[in-house]
Amino acid sequence: MKTYIKAISYYLPERIVTNEDLVKEFPEWTVEKVAGKVGVNQRHIVGENETASDMATCAAEKLFAEHDIDRSTIDFVLLCTQSPDYFLPTSACLIQHRLGLSTSCGALDFNLGCSGFVYGLSLAKGLIAGGIAQNVLLLTAETYSKHIHPKDKGNRTIFGDASAATLISSDGFASIEDFCLGTDGRGAENLIVKKGGMRQPNPKNDLIFDESANPSSSDYLFMNGGEIFNFTSEAVPVLIDQVLEKNKLEKEDIQLFVFHQANKYMMNYLRKLIEIESERFYICLENVGNTVSSTIPIALYEAQKEGKLQGNVLLAGFGVGYSWGGTVLKSI
Repeated sequence: MKTYIKAISYYLPERIVTNEDLVKEFPEWTVEKVAGKVGVNQRHIVGENETASDMATCAAEKLFAEHDIDRSTIDFVLLCTQSPDYFLPTSACLIQHRLGLSTSCGALDFNLGCSGFVYGLSLAKGLIAGGIAQNVLLLTAETYSKHIHPKDKGNRTIFGDASAATLISSDGFASIEDFCLGTDGRGAENLIVKKGGMRQPNPKNDLIFDESANPSSSDYLFMNGGEIFNFTSEAVPVLIDQVLEKNKLEKEDIQLFVFHQANKYMMNYLRKLIEIESERFYICLENVGNTVSSTIPIALYEAQKEGKLQGNVLLAGFGVGYSWGGTVLKSI
């Protein structure tokens, strides 16, 4: 059975942090340096009492209203988040109730980061192909800002909070083709929040600053940028080749490449490494930043608005885990 993306919407929190705001806190940087390096001019940040489930609910409500979708047709909810409201119950159950969906609707969370949207598409396709569901609501929502130390200027320039809602069904504007997925847990320590889980439930209070005044603590988000860059440089070109082979396509058959929107420098490096022309490579992070699992659906929404979702569209997500995944959408 063919499976399609039927509709996408997304939600951004009200609070905006501009590069000008960050430079006031970190005067050793300039607005031009931040924009030039990471390609982000502003990012949206959740309020103190706003959670991933709040954002996901807002994104879903926007999806229903924007695309005139009958919520009674939804029979499965998938929520991708690494910042759930609670250890238990699953946030997807809370969302099911808040949205007023049927109690015959399945609901579950899955914990993935920047590869999460692609993985979510694969799960949704499996549910529909297996006859378990007909209309899957895939939600991606992340509040990385709550994990970042206030003095961590590097990560604060990159990440923004956001959520996206995608309806996957037996009809729609783009069919979901074959997948390639991968995992290498050896890289787990290079992008991690140690505090809060059962391995380290309590704060360590082990904050230190390096010679450049960058903070490091197991109580906050830690990212080894060099190792993440090396992983991405090695894994993504191989992933693209595998996805093309799996879908019996050549690179020239792809009209648009939509990668996880990590940062401008990394994306342009990958584009040149894989030899993709700039006009076939979509970048969409200037006003939202790296929104983790929501970067690809936000980019797809904006690309569709611009009339750029034509023919074959190759998706590639990669990051924390290490985890990566790719697929092809065929626009109809």
